[in-house]
Amino acid sequence: MKLLSINTAPAQALLTAQGSVLSGIRKQPQSGPVAVAPLGLAGDEQADLSVHGGLAKAVYAYPVEHYPFWQTVRAQARVAGWDEALAPGSMGENLSLQGLLESQVWIGDILRFADCELVVSEPRFPCFKFNAVMGFNQAAKLMTQNAWCGFYLAVQRPGSLSAGESFELIAGPREVGVTELFKARTSKKKN
Repeated sequence: MKLLSINTAPAQALLTAQGSVLSGIRKQPQSGPVAVAPLGLAGDEQADLSVHGGLAKAVYAYPVEHYPFWQTVRAQARVAGWDEALAPGSMGENLSLQGLLESQVWIGDILRFADCELVVSEPRFPCFKFNAVMGFNQAAKLMTQNAWCGFYLAVQRPGSLSAGESFELIAGPREVGVTELFKARTSKKKN
C-alpha cells in the first residue's frame, strides 16, 4: 500500500449547477513533507464544515484504482478536458492511495505511516460539487452506484506525510465496513 500523492487546496469559488459556491474540492498535488495536524493537512481548507473537515473528517483518502473508470466516463460524457489524464486530487481527495480499496477498510482501522497515524472514520458522501469538478451531472450518482466513495480519516498521531511512502493497515474492531456503511446511508436517502 502506497501514498501516491498528497493534495491540498484553499477554499475558492466553484461554479456549479446551483451557482457559485465556496469549496476546497479542487486539490493540487504537493511536494515534500506535508504537516498533518488534528484538523488536517497544512495548506488545506474546507468551505462547508457541516459536511467536511473537523476532527473526524480531517483528511480524505481515495483509491487511485478508480481513476481509469472516471477517465472513461468523462470521455463518454465529452466534458471539457475529457482527453486529459485526471491529476491526483481530482476526486477532491487529500491522499491518493494505491493498494487499498473501500471494500478492504473498516471504521476504526488505522493507516500507519512512518511519522503519522490516521484512523478511518466514515465514507465520503458525494454532492453537487463533485458533479461540478467532474464536469457532468451524473458523477455523484455514479459514485453512489459503485460505492467508490473513498473515506475520511481522523488524525490519531500528528506528524507529516510524504508522497511515495508506504503505509500499513492496522485492523480496528472490524464491526462496520466503509462500503457497507456507505450503501446503508445512501439507500436510506433513496427511500
